[in-house]
Amino acid sequence: MSQLAKPLAPAPTNLVGPTELPKGDSLFEQFDWLYILCREKLFRNDTRRMVKVFWPNTRPPSNSRLVELGCGPGFYSRTLARSFPELEVLGVDKSCRQVEYAEQKAIALGVNNCRFERGDVLDVTRPAQSFDYLIASRLFTVLPGPERALAEMFRVLKSGGRCFIAEPRYKFWASIPLFMLWLVASVSGQANGCREPSKATVFSRERFERLFHTQPWKSVRVWREGRYHYALCEKR
Repeated sequence: MSQLAKPLAPAPTNLVGPTELPKGDSLFEQFDWLYILCREKLFRNDTRRMVKVFWPNTRPPSNSRLVELGCGPGFYSRTLARSFPELEVLGVDKSCRQVEYAEQKAIALGVNNCRFERGDVLDVTRPAQSFDYLIASRLFTVLPGPERALAEMFRVLKSGGRCFIAEPRYKFWASIPLFMLWLVASVSGQANGCREPSKATVFSRERFERLFHTQPWKSVRVWREGRYHYALCEKR
């Protein structure tokens, strides 16, 4: 069995139905449908940029492995897996319901080279040098400790592996999904104790660049397009 073809981590026993999630949990769990709508229909689609930087004039080598950290409903994971059957793709996210949706969507589309699992992007349950490619989009907007997350990215990439990072530049636009989640939570009386911030974290260009120099990459390229910062890093 492929290392990626693992069953989903079992859901906690109290996650039986939509009304049984405790307050104080994640907005991405309680209102998963709203974040899925944002990711599937509203967010910028960077698939072409990913393909352009990873495989500008070719295709991925057969049996290459790609991981998406903070995959949410699995938009990029399944899109890349569907486009490149030679890839083995793993999506990792902390939200049980996001992962369940991602798995079901991939199955419905007949995407067989893509798996999803619950996991912490600050402590990825894979050995060092497991992946050839890594992607993360909008990960740092709600994530404490971006330096630790980047250290994990570096650790799980193989020598010569590359990662692509996309992050919003402007707090207002980056915070819209959080605002929508908090608004629905407040109206429905389920906002008490939810752990997400009310506003997204965004980086200045200087801080974004400094973040990537916390690891000994072979090369780092940082650029801007519209409302997003991008980074492409290659491991020695």
